[in-house]
Amino acid sequence: MSKRPETFIAVRSLAPVVLFGALSVSSTATAALPTDMETLHFGNLDTQVVVEAGAALPRLRALKSPAGGTWEGNAQGTLIGSAIIDGKTVPLHWQLDREASRSDEKTLSLVYGDRDSRLKLVWEWRARAGHGPLEHTVRIENRSEREVWIPLQDSFIFRWKTGTQALQQLWVDKGAGEAPPVGTHLVDVGDGYRWRGESSAFAHPRKGEPREIVPYFLVRPEGEASDGWYLGIEFSGRVAMTLQRRGGMLEGGAGLNPEPGPFRTRLAPGGEFAAPTVFLGATHGGIDDVGNALKRWIRETLNDARTRHDPAYPWTTNNSWGSAMAISDAQARRMIDDAAGLGFEMFHLDAGWFRAVGDWQPDPNKFPQGLAPLADYAHAHGLKFGLWVDWAQAGISKEKGALDVADPAIRDWLTTDPPPNWKPEEFKGLTIDIGVPAAEAWVMKETDRIVREYKLDMLEHDGYVVAQGCDRADHEHATCDPKRVKKYTDDGFLWMDGPNSTDVSYHAARAYYAIHDKLRRDHPGLLLEVCNDGGRMVDFGSASHADYFSIVDSYDPLSNRQAFYDASHVLPPAMLETYVKEWPAKRIENFRYMLRSGMMGWFTLMLDTTTWNKQQHDVARAEIDFYKTVLRPLIREADLYHVGPRADGRGWDGIEYFDAKRGKGVLYAFHGTDADANTHTYRLQGLDAHRQYRLNFRDRSSPDLTRSGREWMRDGVTVALPLPDSSELALIEAI
Repeated sequence: MSKRPETFIAVRSLAPVVLFGALSVSSTATAALPTDMETLHFGNLDTQVVVEAGAALPRLRALKSPAGGTWEGNAQGTLIGSAIIDGKTVPLHWQLDREASRSDEKTLSLVYGDRDSRLKLVWEWRARAGHGPLEHTVRIENRSEREVWIPLQDSFIFRWKTGTQALQQLWVDKGAGEAPPVGTHLVDVGDGYRWRGESSAFAHPRKGEPREIVPYFLVRPEGEASDGWYLGIEFSGRVAMTLQRRGGMLEGGAGLNPEPGPFRTRLAPGGEFAAPTVFLGATHGGIDDVGNALKRWIRETLNDARTRHDPAYPWTTNNSWGSAMAISDAQARRMIDDAAGLGFEMFHLDAGWFRAVGDWQPDPNKFPQGLAPLADYAHAHGLKFGLWVDWAQAGISKEKGALDVADPAIRDWLTTDPPPNWKPEEFKGLTIDIGVPAAEAWVMKETDRIVREYKLDMLEHDGYVVAQGCDRADHEHATCDPKRVKKYTDDGFLWMDGPNSTDVSYHAARAYYAIHDKLRRDHPGLLLEVCNDGGRMVDFGSASHADYFSIVDSYDPLSNRQAFYDASHVLPPAMLETYVKEWPAKRIENFRYMLRSGMMGWFTLMLDTTTWNKQQHDVARAEIDFYKTVLRPLIREADLYHVGPRADGRGWDGIEYFDAKRGKGVLYAFHGTDADANTHTYRLQGLDAHRQYRLNFRDRSSPDLTRSGREWMRDGVTVALPLPDSSELALIEAI
């Protein structure tokens, strides 16, 4: 049998023809189309779309899965209908440019133009991989010599026919400052259902407000193996997603957040606006099957190739924040000595090293030799050296090169004037608007200096690098009436929100990506960590421009497992960092439980290990070695299954990794504080029903057991842990 092509559609220009789906066994011509319309099929082995290239606008007709599922609809592409030129509202009349429109195996681009305004719009689909979702974006280019203001252009609109079938929606909340009470939502989507989810770089919930989401949702019929679809947004600014069901139709969209609005953005002559890219995937199978397919696609297309091919990724890390701002050169060197002996691979110097907020030079009292000698010391001990920097925060330091809010040039970059007698917190100041070209250039220069001078292998940013709002009238973003900008102080930070906030974040997010992209180009071995007061910036745009996330700003075993359970539904687990802090462990079993609660993804220990006793050192050394040799390859490559419930701290929870190619996996089992529930049965997933598998229990809580894959998946494995706050790792191996 000949190999089927990975994508289908192949024409160089859009003459009035009908294209066929080459993934089918045989192709037959469809019915004739109206003279002003043509039907185009585009996709890969998992996801296919059917679109109509209308003379005045495009239309999405269907989403298909080769496995058999089809979602039919009649979603008319919403193209902006007006623009403001020379202070006047001008209607736009889009016309398809067939000669400029293009398609090949990877891209379908429909190009529309408006003759009077000289605006060009590209409505584009991309298939960057043979499997997984398709990407869609809309770009608008100002080809005139005049400034043009445009309203909000949606990234994606859908309208599917559903009939009366029972549907469910799944979405995931961000970990943010502390793990949410629910986190992973699976709800029924009945007639009259309405839902809205928002994401930004802040995720700072106030009482009574819904949590921010990882910008993604899944819709599926009820059942374990059902044909559904999912939608996500690849952007770190203010975005929103909607879903509603009424009258047999499922409707909604995704893109920049229009609220509080009205949104508008400026296009300079030759300038371009790009609506946030979305990805759309057709699915077949259970929730974890969908998640595993998406995570493979993220690893292949969004993640940087360096981490895909690094056998040491994710790096085991010892972080200094257990000592908070009190860290010093002497203590850091003691920690490096101990970390090297335990088998860690990176020492991460957190906040507390700098002279002042906005002044990213070493504190001479704490680090009299500077940071370069400390980096050399780490490297001499076989460790990489990472550093925390809150590079978008300005303070009051008068030192040369500092971001001083009193400096007129720096003051112009601020999102707002500082209040009277303002002083920064220990590591928080006033945010600069990096959407201002001069501010972006300063950050590029300063982060390059920091990486070079301090000999970094990893750079972490914290704080709020993508501005939430701005009341300046001379920045790149749209302006608004200052009276409509809301300001409030919480957690030592000045928060802002106004009608122009989405445009502020749009420009700042694009600058943030440019800063990270330049760091990657100039420093090919550098890894980038995303930390915005914890897991507030956990999104697919960050996944494309950084290497891993801090997913929650609470560091106890329960919070770590809850946040990991949620985020691991949609993001590669190797990217998901949980910080393990000092936690009361009365017994060595509790100590292992603490460590393993942070060892399901990227493992960072956030304490000074020189305070441990010999038994703790011996156990930690063995657990870290086991993580590097056995667990890490599975975390990086294997499929993940949520075989236990979300942790509540009392009962049992757990996850399973299984790599079908190697026939190996592991079950993480955790027992909470409930002393009466001494056993729990986990039904494994992903195994070959016809093969035999042996389970080996690392802590010898049970002798080795051998059964067929069918038995393990049907009957499960019963784990016995009589001690509260304990754990077990059961290795799975095909024989």
